[in-house]
Amino acid sequence: MDTDVIILGGGLVGATLAVALDVHGVRSIVIDPADPAVMLAPGFDGRASAIASATGRMLDAIGIGAALAGQGCAIRQIRVSDGLAPGKLDFRPAEGDGALGTMYENKLLRRTLFEAARAARHVDLRMRTRATDMTRGADGVVATLDDGSVIRAPLLIAAEGRNSPTREAAGIAVARWQYDHAAIVGAFHHEYPHDDVAYEIFYPSGPFALLPLPDDATGHRSAIVWSVKGADGPAMMKLGDRAFLAEATRRMGGFLGELTDASPRASYALGFHHAARITAERLVLVGDAAHGIHPIAGQGLNLGLRDAATLAEVLVDGKRLGLDLGDPALLERYQRWRGLDTFMVAAATDTLTRLFGVPGAAASAIRRFGIGAVDRLPPLKNRFMAEARGETGTLPKLLQGLHI
Repeated sequence: MDTDVIILGGGLVGATLAVALDVHGVRSIVIDPADPAVMLAPGFDGRASAIASATGRMLDAIGIGAALAGQGCAIRQIRVSDGLAPGKLDFRPAEGDGALGTMYENKLLRRTLFEAARAARHVDLRMRTRATDMTRGADGVVATLDDGSVIRAPLLIAAEGRNSPTREAAGIAVARWQYDHAAIVGAFHHEYPHDDVAYEIFYPSGPFALLPLPDDATGHRSAIVWSVKGADGPAMMKLGDRAFLAEATRRMGGFLGELTDASPRASYALGFHHAARITAERLVLVGDAAHGIHPIAGQGLNLGLRDAATLAEVLVDGKRLGLDLGDPALLERYQRWRGLDTFMVAAATDTLTRLFGVPGAAASAIRRFGIGAVDRLPPLKNRFMAEARGETGTLPKLLQGLHI
């Protein structure tokens, strides 16, 4: 069977790319070993993601935004502080500029994208399926699947995540290191409303991010991404809900009042990885297969979705011109377009992680001085807000809310 592209991985980035290509008439076969019944099981699993405003425009353009409408929580302000000491940095858009982004539960995003991909005319979604053999050559890509079928396409797209076996098999070098941090993710209810404000509170042991979620029948909710020392991660996961919420209250200084109803928690080790190249012969990397960063600025998923927007434009343009979608010149356009942006964001988040991890009163005083200085400089604040929105650099059409 022939198709335009084979996408390995039907997660958030892979599914978004497939739907974006479908809207523009580009065919894909998406292969993913996951069981939808497990992936889409009901109930909140504690994971949520901030979708930047530019990424939100892309979801609107490919028809996903309408299905998500009213189910997220706008981020109308971001407040940054060094611990609970005096001094803060507020990012608040000007009147009429719209929100900085929107928080969505990951399960909602997964379900919406899965249903869109399954319904898409040009997407052949094959779940609970693996590729047992993959050959890339001058004439194209040939994949043998575990059900015995053989599929062919001019291009293979790896959206398999940070441990991408396809990237490893291609021999693409990866710069990587681990931080001495574990991220604890979850959510809880709180007594006072969050007023659509996201908080990033920095401690030497790691940042504590508090992210607004929509209220439910029980009350006000927020998600957390709490970075702790790696050695403390297992102990934090073993805490009962009452003790965990008490620790969270202490980190927050109690400004949202009493915390209740802790969600299930998850923990994962934090690391950095960045592929030396994001293309090879008839191969493209997207999302975590290409790069992985510290969640300090909440940009990880947005980086992957920007990959999808860029690659979609490159491939749609190529198909309209009648080009081979695996043509090296076409893939080099994607490499140039995405290579610098992903490296700059990765470098910036790594620098912030190390800067805010320096212990001691002197380091804290310097950080608070820097935070206060940025807060008083509107041009610099606007630059940071543009980065948070995903609106810097040469934007693909989808990130502008336009069809390609």
